[in-house]
Amino acid sequence: MMKPNQEATVFIVEDNEDAREALCFLFESVLLNTKSYSSADDFLEHYDPKCLGCLLIDVRMPGRSGLELQEELIAQKAQIPTIITTAHADVPMAVRAMKAGAFDFLEKPINEELLLERVRQAIEYDMHSRQRENQRQQLLELIGKLTPREFQVMRKLMDGKSTKIIAYELKIGDKTVETHRQHIMKKMRAKNVADLVRMGVSCGIS
Repeated sequence: MMKPNQEATVFIVEDNEDAREALCFLFESVLLNTKSYSSADDFLEHYDPKCLGCLLIDVRMPGRSGLELQEELIAQKAQIPTIITTAHADVPMAVRAMKAGAFDFLEKPINEELLLERVRQAIEYDMHSRQRENQRQQLLELIGKLTPREFQVMRKLMDGKSTKIIAYELKIGDKTVETHRQHIMKKMRAKNVADLVRMGVSCGIS
């Protein structure tokens, strides 16, 4: 289980004031930071996507519903894990939420231990997702330092092609391919071709 993370925040969107206060008390009792909002629009106005954490939203609220908030965040490409809660659960609603990428869908009244566990898991998921995205961005920066020819050679190396095949297809000498390969491995900080393939795949290069 993830240890409490002082940088992580549980964002609570709940129109019922008593419920908001109770949730804040629950999470703060286990050293989790909270920020609460009475409406979806209030949350959207103040939310910073750079913040690590998870989002806990009620489905039925005045104005924009919880599901509509979830869909708006997806449209904005905000990747925060979302836990949707409702006292009026039904199968179509749950299916819609999960298909839209909700981390979980919980029916009220919610068991506090279960809620805490799912929130911790959601924060941990967000933390790992952000780490992976940071690593991907770093790799893209390294790829950006390759010359066009080096990038061509890299793609062929990822396809498992030998030096001779690459040389034939690109109409260059074997030694030139080897030189490019050395430069690629150094620029990408790759230990071997398998490492290079992993890097390329993580960046969406097939």
